[in-house]
Amino acid sequence: METSYETIIIGGGVVGSSIAYHLSERKKEGILVLDQKFPLSGTSGSTQAWVWVHNKTPSWYAEFNMYSAELYPYLSKKIGDVEYKRTGGLSPFFNEADREKALRLAEAYKNIGIKIKVLSREEALEKEPSLNPEVAGATYSSIDGNVNPFRLVDRYMRAAQKNGVQYSTYNKVTDIQKLPGKFIVVSQKGTFVCKNLILAGGTWSRELGKLVDINIPVKQLRGQILVTEPLKPFLHYTISGLRQAFNGEVLIGYSMEEEGFNRATTLDVIQETANMAVHYVPQLKKAKVVRAFSGIRAMPEDGFPILGNIPGIENLYVAATHSGVTLSPLIGTLMTELILDGETSIPIDRYSIGRFDLSLR
Repeated sequence: METSYETIIIGGGVVGSSIAYHLSERKKEGILVLDQKFPLSGTSGSTQAWVWVHNKTPSWYAEFNMYSAELYPYLSKKIGDVEYKRTGGLSPFFNEADREKALRLAEAYKNIGIKIKVLSREEALEKEPSLNPEVAGATYSSIDGNVNPFRLVDRYMRAAQKNGVQYSTYNKVTDIQKLPGKFIVVSQKGTFVCKNLILAGGTWSRELGKLVDINIPVKQLRGQILVTEPLKPFLHYTISGLRQAFNGEVLIGYSMEEEGFNRATTLDVIQETANMAVHYVPQLKKAKVVRAFSGIRAMPEDGFPILGNIPGIENLYVAATHSGVTLSPLIGTLMTELILDGETSIPIDRYSIGRFDLSLR
């Protein structure tokens, strides 16, 4: 027996659940989210969860991230406490030669309204006394921060469900058929029919694309993270590479490894990560590491989000990106506009999947 919906979203992570929530604000019925496991069991639950703008290049991509970061204070009022904290972000550098590069970045950002300060050694240490005194300087942006990813996805889901969105979890999609005016989505727990279909499967985007004979060029990049014991609050800012959580734990890491879906942790990367942390913040040498984990990023081939319609297939949409935590409020807003209004308040043409070869090789 087939169950009909107006819109089906495949993928219940931070991006899929944001789309479900934002869509449900305007369309109170007929939305189903399918997830092959349970939201937060994948990428969205294994992240440092920065809301990070500065250092992203080129400037138009940083601007896109800025618009999303600016939505967080209002979002957390609407869906509830997600432990969003706009700490400001510091990106230290240890080589004086990097100052010129930082100044060029600050100048480029000035034109789009993102204020970046290039700090001297003294200014960097004044802001964050725990930094290595050998630091040459840092770039600083007041807009950066972090969030609790578990609270964020959970609040998205609860708010969406309150608006009538249905979730079907542990329910892998096995086939998608395109018929005139509708899609038939076959899953392990049943068959569903919908008018609009959104592919928001994150790291599994390429596999979902194959079900509709489209190449969605997303690869998997593993990142390994160390977690310390809870420490007294001492880090004031989100630092590129590490941050201190509400409970005092310090999360450390930003590795990028092409290992497919392998979520193992490895001693060599753990050692590199620990060395990076001690180099940035020497007092972490005394901290006990209580666990290590890894997550898999959904990384489009050119590094930029894939958003919008899929050319040639009416009512089929894709939302695939890394930095899903930072971008989720904006992606949810823009995808809702695209589906319901046929246009978006911020142009997303440059993020179209049409920039790639869509044929399956």
